Amino acid sequence: MRILGIDPGYAIMGWSILDMKGNRFEAVDYGSITTDAGVPMPLRLQHLYSELCAIIEKYRPEEAAIEELFFNNNAKTVIHVGEARGIAVLACANGGLAISEYTPLQIKQALVGYGRADKKQVQNMVKTILHLDAVPKPDDTADAVAAAICHGHSAGRRQRTIRSGI
Repeated sequence: MRILGIDPGYAIMGWSILDMKGNRFEAVDYGSITTDAGVPMPLRLQHLYSELCAIIEKYRPEEAAIEELFFNNNAKTVIHVGEARGIAVLACANGGLAISEYTPLQIKQALVGYGRADKKQVQNMVKTILHLDAVPKPDDTADAVAAAICHGHSAGRRQRTIRSGI
Protein backbone atom coordinates (compact mmCIF):
# COMPACT_ATOMS: atom_id res chain seq x y z
CA MET A 1 0.00 0.00 0.00
CA ARG A 2 1.30 3.46 -0.87
CA ILE A 3 0.39 6.13 1.68
CA LEU A 4 0.49 9.92 1.41
CA GLY A 5 0.97 11.55 4.82
CA ILE A 6 0.10 15.22 5.26
CA ASP A 7 0.74 17.67 8.07
CA PRO A 8 -1.41 20.63 7.01
CA GLY A 9 -0.18 24.18 7.30
CA TYR A 10 -0.35 27.32 5.19
CA ALA A 11 3.26 28.44 5.64
CA ILE A 12 4.67 24.90 5.59
CA MET A 13 2.73 21.79 4.59
CA GLY A 14 4.65 18.61 5.32
CA TRP A 15 4.12 15.57 3.07
CA SER A 16 5.46 12.06 2.78
CA ILE A 17 5.08 9.05 0.54
CA LEU A 18 5.59 5.67 2.20
CA ASP A 19 5.18 2.16 0.88
CA MET A 20 3.96 -0.42 3.36
CA LYS A 21 4.74 -4.03 2.60
CA GLY A 22 3.52 -6.43 5.26
CA ASN A 23 4.38 -4.63 8.47
CA ARG A 24 7.43 -2.82 7.05
CA PHE A 25 7.63 0.74 5.81
CA GLU A 26 9.83 2.16 3.09
CA ALA A 27 10.27 5.90 2.58
CA VAL A 28 9.70 6.73 -1.08
CA ASP A 29 10.00 10.50 -0.69
CA TYR A 30 9.11 13.31 1.68
CA GLY A 31 9.36 17.06 1.92
CA SER A 32 7.41 20.21 2.47
CA ILE A 33 5.52 22.76 0.43
CA THR A 34 6.16 26.33 1.54
CA THR A 35 4.48 29.65 0.93
CA ASP A 36 5.76 33.15 1.61
CA ALA A 37 4.16 35.29 4.30
CA GLY A 38 3.76 38.32 2.00
CA VAL A 39 1.67 36.45 -0.58
CA PRO A 40 -2.13 36.85 -0.38
CA MET A 41 -3.86 33.85 1.20
CA PRO A 42 -5.79 32.79 -1.94
CA LEU A 43 -2.52 32.51 -3.86
CA ARG A 44 -0.88 30.61 -1.02
CA LEU A 45 -3.76 28.12 -1.02
CA GLN A 46 -3.57 27.81 -4.80
CA HIS A 47 0.15 27.03 -4.57
CA LEU A 48 -0.42 24.39 -1.85
CA TYR A 49 -3.16 22.75 -3.91
CA SER A 50 -1.12 22.73 -7.15
CA GLU A 51 1.96 21.27 -5.49
CA LEU A 52 0.00 18.62 -3.60
CA CYS A 53 -1.82 17.60 -6.79
CA ALA A 54 1.56 17.27 -8.54
CA ILE A 55 2.82 15.02 -5.71
CA ILE A 56 -0.29 12.85 -5.98
CA GLU A 57 0.11 12.64 -9.76
CA LYS A 58 3.81 11.76 -9.52
CA TYR A 59 3.66 9.10 -6.78
CA ARG A 60 0.11 7.71 -7.21
CA PRO A 61 -0.62 6.94 -3.54
CA GLU A 62 -3.66 4.81 -2.76
CA GLU A 63 -4.52 6.31 0.60
CA ALA A 64 -3.95 9.53 2.51
CA ALA A 65 -3.40 10.19 6.20
CA ILE A 66 -4.04 13.78 7.26
CA GLU A 67 -3.33 15.14 10.70
CA GLU A 68 -6.35 16.80 12.30
CA LEU A 69 -6.18 20.29 13.72
CA PHE A 70 -5.38 20.86 17.33
CA PHE A 71 -6.71 23.83 19.28
CA ASN A 72 -4.73 27.03 19.02
CA ASN A 73 -5.38 30.23 20.95
CA ASN A 74 -4.93 32.34 17.82
CA ALA A 75 -8.24 32.16 15.93
CA LYS A 76 -6.73 33.62 12.74
CA THR A 77 -4.05 30.92 12.68
CA VAL A 78 -6.63 28.18 13.22
CA ILE A 79 -8.74 29.50 10.34
CA HIS A 80 -5.76 29.66 7.96
CA VAL A 81 -4.55 26.17 8.92
CA GLY A 82 -8.13 24.94 8.47
CA GLU A 83 -8.19 26.41 4.98
CA ALA A 84 -4.89 24.70 4.13
CA ARG A 85 -6.25 21.45 5.55
CA GLY A 86 -9.32 21.82 3.34
CA ILE A 87 -7.04 22.22 0.33
CA ALA A 88 -5.23 19.01 1.29
CA VAL A 89 -8.50 17.09 1.66
CA LEU A 90 -9.72 18.43 -1.69
CA ALA A 91 -6.51 17.49 -3.51
CA CYS A 92 -6.67 13.96 -2.06
CA ALA A 93 -10.37 13.56 -2.83
CA ASN A 94 -9.88 14.80 -6.39
CA GLY A 95 -6.95 12.39 -6.71
CA GLY A 96 -9.22 9.48 -5.80
CA LEU A 97 -7.45 8.67 -2.53
CA ALA A 98 -9.13 7.08 0.47
CA ILE A 99 -8.68 9.66 3.25
CA SER A 100 -8.19 8.97 6.95
CA GLU A 101 -7.72 11.61 9.61
CA TYR A 102 -5.76 11.26 12.84
CA THR A 103 -5.39 13.45 15.89
CA PRO A 104 -1.90 14.27 17.15
CA LEU A 105 -2.70 12.06 20.16
CA GLN A 106 -3.53 9.09 17.91
CA ILE A 107 -0.33 9.58 15.92
CA LYS A 108 1.82 9.75 19.06
CA GLN A 109 0.09 6.65 20.45
CA ALA A 110 0.72 4.72 17.21
CA LEU A 111 4.41 5.60 17.01
CA VAL A 112 5.54 5.83 20.62
CA GLY A 113 2.82 3.97 22.50
CA TYR A 114 2.05 7.05 24.58
CA GLY A 115 -0.36 9.78 23.48
CA ARG A 116 1.46 12.51 25.41
CA ALA A 117 4.88 11.77 23.91
CA ASP A 118 6.98 14.79 23.01
CA LYS A 119 7.97 15.77 19.48
CA LYS A 120 11.54 14.41 19.85
CA GLN A 121 10.26 10.94 20.82
CA VAL A 122 7.98 10.84 17.77
CA GLN A 123 10.77 12.07 15.49
CA ASN A 124 13.18 9.43 16.80
CA MET A 125 10.60 6.72 16.13
CA VAL A 126 10.13 8.02 12.56
CA LYS A 127 13.89 7.79 12.06
CA THR A 128 14.04 4.29 13.61
CA ILE A 129 11.03 2.81 11.81
CA LEU A 130 12.25 4.01 8.40
CA HIS A 131 15.95 3.27 9.08
CA LEU A 132 16.90 6.87 8.24
CA ASP A 133 20.22 8.52 9.00
CA ALA A 134 18.48 11.67 10.22
CA VAL A 135 15.04 12.90 11.23
CA PRO A 136 13.19 14.44 8.24
CA LYS A 137 13.26 18.24 8.36
CA PRO A 138 11.47 20.52 8.90
CA ASP A 139 9.32 19.27 11.77
CA ASP A 140 6.23 19.47 9.54
CA THR A 141 7.75 16.88 7.23
CA ALA A 142 8.52 14.53 10.13
CA ASP A 143 4.92 15.00 11.29
CA ALA A 144 3.64 14.02 7.84
CA VAL A 145 5.79 10.88 7.91
CA ALA A 146 4.44 10.07 11.37
CA ALA A 147 0.85 10.45 10.12
CA ALA A 148 1.55 8.00 7.28
CA ILE A 149 3.10 5.46 9.67
CA CYS A 150 0.11 5.82 12.00
CA HIS A 151 -2.19 5.14 9.07
CA GLY A 152 -0.19 2.11 8.00
CA HIS A 153 -0.48 0.61 11.47
CA SER A 154 -4.22 1.40 11.56
CA ALA A 155 -4.81 0.03 8.06
CA GLY A 156 -2.98 -3.16 8.96
CA ARG A 157 -5.22 -3.66 11.98
CA ARG A 158 -8.31 -3.03 9.82
CA GLN A 159 -7.15 -5.62 7.27
CA ARG A 160 -6.49 -8.23 9.97
CA THR A 161 -9.91 -7.52 11.47
CA ILE A 162 -11.64 -7.89 8.08
CA ARG A 163 -9.82 -11.15 7.33
CA SER A 164 -10.64 -12.59 10.73
CA GLY A 165 -14.33 -11.75 10.27
CA ILE A 166 -14.58 -9.39 13.26
